[in-house]
Amino acid sequence: MQQTRTLTDKLLLFLKGLGMGAANKVPGVSGGVVAFVAGFYEEFIYSLQKINLKAFKLLISGRFRSLYRYLNGKFLGLLILGMLVSYFSVSKLLDYLLVHYELYVWSAFFGMIIGSIYYISKDFDEWDRNSVIFALIGVVVGIGISFLEPAKENDNLWFVFFCGMISVSGMTLPGLSGSFILILLGNYVLLLVDSVNALFDTIASIIALDFSFVSDPERLNMLQVLIVFAAGSLAGLVILSHLLGYVLKTHKKETFATIIGFITGSLGVVWPWKEKIYKMNQAGEILIDREGHKIIDNYDRYWPDFSLSETWLAIFFIFVGIFIVLGLAWYEKKKSTK
Repeated sequence: MQQTRTLTDKLLLFLKGLGMGAANKVPGVSGGVVAFVAGFYEEFIYSLQKINLKAFKLLISGRFRSLYRYLNGKFLGLLILGMLVSYFSVSKLLDYLLVHYELYVWSAFFGMIIGSIYYISKDFDEWDRNSVIFALIGVVVGIGISFLEPAKENDNLWFVFFCGMISVSGMTLPGLSGSFILILLGNYVLLLVDSVNALFDTIASIIALDFSFVSDPERLNMLQVLIVFAAGSLAGLVILSHLLGYVLKTHKKETFATIIGFITGSLGVVWPWKEKIYKMNQAGEILIDREGHKIIDNYDRYWPDFSLSETWLAIFFIFVGIFIVLGLAWYEKKKSTK
């Protein structure tokens, strides 16, 4: 699955990593959709499959160059670099836009999902009764997930490990948002806010040569939770990639149909007209993250008021989202035919 890439291809792959990273951070949006529409989903899955026993043997034997080639290092490296840079750049801009222009951002995402569904479906020419059934299953599961009620927070390490495995689903399963799943599992605050804050505080303490945190049981517990969560994420990434690689080889038609259905079902999560339900502590106070943002617990969706000008502006941004996806897809197709 490895490809020879020009400098332009490498730059575009880095930019796709930026988009994938930004999408993964937003509850309700799946980075896997970016990979699917941008045309590198299968290479992404097959590259992740290379994280196996052979890769481990190459690592411990010190054959780093062979390991790099075996893992499709140029591809994964540029993609992961884009995701990391996105966390400190594009996703920060996205945070700002969600605070100040929330309705229009969700509208653009809604349009991008619609564009993705159209783009993927129009080239899928294997519709039969079997694939329609799998697509409908994907739709039902996607819609069902969007209306589930969040569970209570649970810091049991086995459950945290399971949350880690589930959280990477947004990267590997188009239409399934890993961050939204963590909200439903009740551990979004614990794993993506509290434990990350504990890591930042610990790094700051080490830089300041302050090691008093070693006697702080709460800090140590948060760091332990973060390590277990990271281990679960890595395990989930490897397991899901091998599972998806297998079904793509043996049941590609059904897999693609299910993904189309899943992405369609995710429209319920990305529905622009919704009010946030915020996470509260036992005293009834809204919880705030490190950046001063209120922490989302779930959403209450409603039907838009078409007498408002902002509704029509939101509809305009839906079309903007559609044209963004179709424009990028057109560019990718034009480039591949040269």
